[in-house]
Amino acid sequence: MKIEKKVQPPYFEAILEGDKNFEVRLNDFECNEGDILVLREWDPEKKDYTGRTIEKKITYIVRTKDLPFWSKEEIEEKGYQIVGFKPEE
Repeated sequence: MKIEKKVQPPYFEAILEGDKNFEVRLNDFECNEGDILVLREWDPEKKDYTGRTIEKKITYIVRTKDLPFWSKEEIEEKGYQIVGFKPEE
């Protein structure tokens, strides 16, 4: 399945350059490993797409709502960090 989502220019560029290999998204759509995420660059000032797109195969998904590692108080105080790793060359 192909899933289209907007992405703002600085994040789009980081993905294009290979520095960003993850996406943080609200869990408001269905996706599965093997699906294709079509990221369309969105200019928030012009409120329009730029015309650039990137397609990425989804290889791993973490849904954070039920992670048992921290208390609700810790999450409320500190929030989450999403940390990406670039493959070694």
